[in-house]
Amino acid sequence: MSVNSKRVFYVKYLANPIYADILKARPDVRLDRIENESPEDFYAPILSAAHVYQIGAARDELAPHFHVDAALLKRTPNLLLVSSNGAGFDPVDVQACTDAGVLVVNQSGGNAHSVAEHALAMMLTLSKRIIQSDRRLRREANVNRNELIGNEVEHKTVGIVGLGNVGRRIAALCKGLLGMKVLAYDPYLSKEVMAERGGEKVELDELLRRADFVSISCPLNKGSRDMISVREFGLMQPHAYFITTARGFIHDEDALLGALRDRRIAGAGLDVWSKEPPPPEHPLLQFDNVLASPHTAGVTIEARQNMGRIAAEQVLETLDGKRPPRIINPEVWPVYAERFKQTFGVAPG
Repeated sequence: MSVNSKRVFYVKYLANPIYADILKARPDVRLDRIENESPEDFYAPILSAAHVYQIGAARDELAPHFHVDAALLKRTPNLLLVSSNGAGFDPVDVQACTDAGVLVVNQSGGNAHSVAEHALAMMLTLSKRIIQSDRRLRREANVNRNELIGNEVEHKTVGIVGLGNVGRRIAALCKGLLGMKVLAYDPYLSKEVMAERGGEKVELDELLRRADFVSISCPLNKGSRDMISVREFGLMQPHAYFITTARGFIHDEDALLGALRDRRIAGAGLDVWSKEPPPPEHPLLQFDNVLASPHTAGVTIEARQNMGRIAAEQVLETLDGKRPPRIINPEVWPVYAERFKQTFGVAPG
């Protein structure tokens, strides 16, 4: 294989510099960087020659013309692989990739512990009313601590929606560390598998009715979009908290606003939004019982390094003709394999 014959590009950022370090150690791989503001005469030749697009997972950080859709795929005739920086792949039209014979992979599991810790931190902060205490101390004199009595989480029930890499880690922390009861809803897993992952399998409505904390950790897809809306918030207990570290659009922000305004639930911990980051005047940010972060649950030094490393390793494995471990659209494999063979002269295994 000739020098720099395998072309990889990214726009604006990588999860961690370790990604570039690993790829640059390979003489047969060329890595190009494009900026959101790069002129077309600069990026057009890179897109045309590319075999791999290492794409950011956050839709609002990437210029729309660099989202992977049918229009971009027409400009990347040699593209074989789209690799997301994270577990999510919001800027990628997976069906368009499948139609074009392009494989899509993510880095699921790479930041699972980081996201689980964040969800747990939100649960404890809300339950102990730390956020309200902090805000009142900054605004008022002579705060009455008896007005800020919180609750312990031990023996409480957490309902986890999605028992994948993140959900199972949340379950382990809640059950093993805090002595909580774990209910879980995941239509893709059996009762036995969910029990092995620490959760009692229940339907979504039962989870919402019984849980003291509802934690969302499922991916965003057609089935989960707007899954938690007016009806679902209405099923939750008045003392329960809603926490999401998954993706915006899984919950309906207007429905959550109504539930909080009418005090149908006790509060919320929100790491994901329909617009990221949300503006300071966002209605949900006006509540003292809402704990907010700008999609930073998976953003730690350790997680970013791990994500960068496994992304680079997966890309190189794929370019070397191996089947990558985290495929989003496995149904495209036969068409992809033929395109790979036409490009590099060997069939992937």
